Amino acid sequence: MKSLNRTAIILFLGMLFSCYQLGYSQETNLTLDASERVQVVDSIAKFMTERYVFPDKGKEMGDLVLENLKAGNYDDITSPQEFAQKLSEDLLTVNNDRHIGVMFMPERIAMINAAEEDEDNTELEELETRFNEFGNYDFKEIKILPGNVGYLKFNSFQDASIAGPTAVAAMNFLAHTDALIFDLTENGGGSPSLIQLITTYLFEYPQHLNSFYYREADVTRQFWTLTHVPGDRMPETDVYVLTSSRTFSGAEEFTYNLKNLERAVIVGETSGGGAHPVAPYIINDHFIVRVPFGRAVNPITETNWEGTGVEPDVKVQKDMALDMAYMMALDSLLKTEENEDIKGELEWARDGLKARLKPVTIDVETLEKYTGTYGPRSIFMEDGKLYYQREERPKMAMIPINENTFFFEELAYFRLHVIIEDGKAVALEGMYEGGRVDRNERTK
Repeated sequence: MKSLNRTAIILFLGMLFSCYQLGYSQETNLTLDASERVQVVDSIAKFMTERYVFPDKGKEMGDLVLENLKAGNYDDITSPQEFAQKLSEDLLTVNNDRHIGVMFMPERIAMINAAEEDEDNTELEELETRFNEFGNYDFKEIKILPGNVGYLKFNSFQDASIAGPTAVAAMNFLAHTDALIFDLTENGGGSPSLIQLITTYLFEYPQHLNSFYYREADVTRQFWTLTHVPGDRMPETDVYVLTSSRTFSGAEEFTYNLKNLERAVIVGETSGGGAHPVAPYIINDHFIVRVPFGRAVNPITETNWEGTGVEPDVKVQKDMALDMAYMMALDSLLKTEENEDIKGELEWARDGLKARLKPVTIDVETLEKYTGTYGPRSIFMEDGKLYYQREERPKMAMIPINENTFFFEELAYFRLHVIIEDGKAVALEGMYEGGRVDRNERTK
């Protein structure tokens, strides 16, 4: 590796932490001895005392693990994984800062050391690139929902130096949507640089997003929107952010920034509550400790979300957040849209969503009246549910919008209307988004 600076190592370690949390194993037959336990505890106490964001809490954590070591609380622990877990648990009893952690990662540490010692060693760089590309920089889903509502789900804010092109492509794809939903329900955080990049698309003029106070340097650094981003900005687009208890760290900053700037509606669950930037420190060939070294300071609230999380504007369970935000977006767009054709499409999307959120109940006797053959179309009952099929195509469950109009999860652009005359089903009308209608009389 030609040049592996400290920033690159920290970025890579951040990726490795994610891998570690997802279960990437660190195979070893190592058995801890007393001397290594002493070395690890002494190092942790030093790092916490000298670098943890709150000096008093850092000293308290350092003193605690030293006292536990002296008391023999770790003497019977020979498994390095168990030792790392126990140390993490002990540190969190002093200050429940979820960025704190001790990790056993000998294979990864060996790769980092090899890269630092030999500038031609590319193993670390290649592994980083492979993981990033394999995961698409954690960008998971992008689409435009009916009604021209954009949806973007991504699960971390990787550094803009590597994830920037993917983020730019996503934002450019969504540039002409009338509302935009960011799904951060599984986003564990990451780099302020990508927060800056994505947020810049949502503002026309410069905005002070956040600041970080760094203990060691005793300085506060401001983070603003960028002066330039490729493509069109979306300063007038309605924005919704979906959160859950798993939304954490940088994802919370993105949410907290937009909430306090009154630029987005937050929908979902209270987030995890981690507002401290963190740095990894290699202790020896086996262990790493994560030490939060600063704290976020919002320019509006002059505080942050540490320990409390970000409260949503609309509180619903995670699995309901998307539908709720989507409904809010459609309702808002309908209030301002003047074009009647577009209004019709928005109402079409809203009616289908309403039916899914608040299902209409139809008694079985009525449903059975609809069964029969209507030219190439047929309706039949299975296990108390009504199904629709056209010729040899797959059958689809009929979901009622009202007593005689139905939609289908599989076909967002299609509805089926049962024509009733004198209490009998006499025909079917296929209704298509855009206004086209076709009709089939009952034949059987």
